[in-house]
Amino acid sequence: MTPKKANMDTQLILIVIVIGIIAGMLSGMIGIGGGLVIVPALVYFLGMSQKSAQGTSLALILLPVGILAVWAYYKQGHVDIKVVGLLAIGFIAGSYFGSKIALSLSQETAKKIFAILMILVAIKMIFFDAKKEQRPPAISPVSNQSVNP
Repeated sequence: MTPKKANMDTQLILIVIVIGIIAGMLSGMIGIGGGLVIVPALVYFLGMSQKSAQGTSLALILLPVGILAVWAYYKQGHVDIKVVGLLAIGFIAGSYFGSKIALSLSQETAKKIFAILMILVAIKMIFFDAKKEQRPPAISPVSNQSVNP
């Protein structure tokens, strides 16, 4: 059952809110949410198709739902506005072409690609990420004071 095709009862509304809370917390804590939390949750808890879950997750990021988390990171000097701007340009183009590709695939193929990508990222993070030297403290754009990363 997808929210678009049926009335949402109280239990379904609560499930969707809890998914949003978990995704928001993980997004604020470690910068993930849509692809790794919301998409699988919508597929398995709401019974959405892979494509509907992906589209719903993308619609969520169109709204400024993460503005408070971004502001908290920004105040501590952990948001590089130039990088954000460049990422946004790439994201706009990439999301357009990625959506075109995803919509041309079968549900099964889209789900398999998503699962394989999650496995590959997890393997890389667990086994192949070397420890990197920490950068010197950034200057907070709000207070012009040194901030520990």
